[in-house]
Amino acid sequence: MLQTDTVLPIEVFPLSQPDSEARPELHRAFKRAWSRVLTGISPRVVYDAFFAMTPPAPGVSLHPSTDAAVPGWVCVPEDRVEDQALLYLHGGAYTMGTAPAYRGLVSQIAARARRTAFILEYPLAPETALPAALDLASAAVERLSFFYRKVGLVGDSAGGGLTLATLAQTTKPSAAVVFSPWTDLSLSGPSIRDRAARDLLLEENALRAAATGYLRFAAADDPRASPLFGIPDRLPPLLIQVGSDEILYDDALRYARQARDRGHDVTLEEWSGMQHVFQQSVEELEAARHALDHAAAFLGKHMDNR
Repeated sequence: MLQTDTVLPIEVFPLSQPDSEARPELHRAFKRAWSRVLTGISPRVVYDAFFAMTPPAPGVSLHPSTDAAVPGWVCVPEDRVEDQALLYLHGGAYTMGTAPAYRGLVSQIAARARRTAFILEYPLAPETALPAALDLASAAVERLSFFYRKVGLVGDSAGGGLTLATLAQTTKPSAAVVFSPWTDLSLSGPSIRDRAARDLLLEENALRAAATGYLRFAAADDPRASPLFGIPDRLPPLLIQVGSDEILYDDALRYARQARDRGHDVTLEEWSGMQHVFQQSVEELEAARHALDHAAAFLGKHMDNR
């Protein structure tokens, strides 16, 4: 279903009956996973275990990157487009997440898109602050562009924000996809409060603490950290996917609106009843499978045409 905003068409996907039935057990699984933090287990360990639950796609080989300029892991599908690659920037509020934890999710994207995908192991906050992760991501894009004719950029949550910030630093990517991007570290969007009761995974105070560690001496509206406040003059075709039940909903909506206002090719998809980065739940949710299919088709269409 297509809804028309004043400046932005939003493609809204309704909650399916199978997903409606699957959600209660999935939500209980989320609570069980994150309750481990209360037992003294490190949030970073819990986060990695949470994302590692996404199963790897068949026919995709996984191995550590051997290129020091693009540290992390590489997902290589059997039937791949040889001269094109993807760079994936993972989420975790800039304070959590590792490339190995994302191998399952990124392999699902690599298999569908038929492109080799590099998962960047960027430095985390608060040990390392802005602009270290951004500098590495931008350099990684340049490095991959040396070896591959076309490069696509994909990221989720904080990694989605990092993806958009990277697009302001380099024009090399041919297309980009972001899942639930964190585009405003000042947390000024109304959905931060309006959808708080519906969001199962994110909480305002935790995001504020993470933002403080990542920003250190930078302002919360610094475009290098909050790309909403610095949309560049040039962007590749961009797909933004967001769940209706997350506090970062307005981060996606406002970025899409402003980018469209500047004349950019932006597609915004709203998935009803879905949580933050629902794409990871490929086994449980048909919406996750369909969203990843859409992301892969988008990348294929625009990387083939540019």
